[in-house]
Amino acid sequence: MNAPGDRAIDELLVLRCQAGSRNSWELLVRRWQRRLWWYARRLTDNDEAAWDATQETWMAILKRIRELRDPLWFAAWAYRIVRNKCADRGRRNERQKRAFAVLAERLPMEAGPAHDDCDELSRAVRRLPPDRQELLLLRYSANLTCVEIAVILAAPVGTIKSRLHLAREELRRILEGVQT
Repeated sequence: MNAPGDRAIDELLVLRCQAGSRNSWELLVRRWQRRLWWYARRLTDNDEAAWDATQETWMAILKRIRELRDPLWFAAWAYRIVRNKCADRGRRNERQKRAFAVLAERLPMEAGPAHDDCDELSRAVRRLPPDRQELLLLRYSANLTCVEIAVILAAPVGTIKSRLHLAREELRRILEGVQT
């Protein structure tokens, strides 16, 4: 989970990167490398492909960071670039069928229910369609807002809220079926 000042720090780093600060770029990469790789890893189901997609993402960010009009949106922008790079790699490697197969592998990321409950939740999430797995991943593991998810998925916020509701309902039904 992000600390309260993290977004402000990221916003300042982006502004400085846009002004050409190499030190700020290095700090931004250090702050975001693990998160972006983790998301790419879940999307590709492959460490090497995730590193490649993350590297391609950083090259795209470096090339286009001055185009980012509102630095406050860096997180959503970066996640969307990762998603697009992974999709590009998936198309090139004919891996679309497996692109989101392990999104829920380690949900939840933070300390939470007992280990058995985590395993049960992970199994239940893997039974959801890939698009619903991705929504839950972005909302609860990446801790993004509905507005940020809407930017990443290029969909209206209302649609995201509706789809999240449906994903939670379907997950609830799966869990109830598992428990009975």
